[in-house]
Amino acid sequence: MTMGLGTRAVALPLLWLCLFLLAPLLLLLKISLAEATLASPPFTPLLVAEGGRLALRISAGNYGLLFGDPLYRGALLTSLRLALAATAAALAIGLPLAYAMARSPAPWRRTLLLLVILPFWTSFLIRVYAWMGILGDAGLLNALLEGIGLIQEPLRILGTEGAIVLGIAYAYLPFMVLPLYASLRRLAPELEEAAADLGCRRLATFWLVILPLARPGIVAGALLVFIPALGEFVIPDLLGGPDTFMLGRALWDEFFANRDWPLAAAIAILLLALVLAPLLLLQRQQAKTQLFG
Repeated sequence: MTMGLGTRAVALPLLWLCLFLLAPLLLLLKISLAEATLASPPFTPLLVAEGGRLALRISAGNYGLLFGDPLYRGALLTSLRLALAATAAALAIGLPLAYAMARSPAPWRRTLLLLVILPFWTSFLIRVYAWMGILGDAGLLNALLEGIGLIQEPLRILGTEGAIVLGIAYAYLPFMVLPLYASLRRLAPELEEAAADLGCRRLATFWLVILPLARPGIVAGALLVFIPALGEFVIPDLLGGPDTFMLGRALWDEFFANRDWPLAAAIAILLLALVLAPLLLLQRQQAKTQLFG
């Protein structure tokens, strides 16, 4: 009876994953191996009848185009570069913020956590539009810099890669702060006191003691920011310039504008592979650490 209940408990999540994760991914992979055509649906079937027999027609041309065409190669490199830069920016902002929250008095922690997640209560699109008003030529940032005399003419911030990095780092900052806060809250304050008693300065204590122990939170936060940033479409489209071409934009254009579903599916599979690679490496590293640990 217990075995039956355990089997059912495992079978239900597996069924859910197969229906809503594995089946769509297999369909996406199938489309990516087809060819675009003017039909409905706009891709060729993989199985065709020839002479009374079923023949398999698989095309890897879409993947060859992604790595062979300079346009898509550039989109891949730009996506990786900006996603890594946004992750680094979110870490640089989120780490001291999470540390201050973890070491703040107990009555303040709930308020600070609420302030971190408060932006999620507002529409994502509205928040990105707000950054357009802040970073524009006549925006708040340029007005502030001119008002304090740092610049004489408005800086071109909106429409640059810097604006994209800033927008992504802001949008996904809570995903960095919350895992870091959870890791830092587990660390006993006595560790810092012991390091101070041994003559270690505060900055050295943070670098040599706190940072290594907070590594799980850093890795989790970095993945939570990097994964959505890699395929981000809205922020680069609104805050970036016409020269910033990322994989998210390529996916949108091929699916909706060009109706090249096989190429769009290949881009989606490539994004999935780029996301899974660091996750698998992390899992393998953690398994080795636990094994030899």
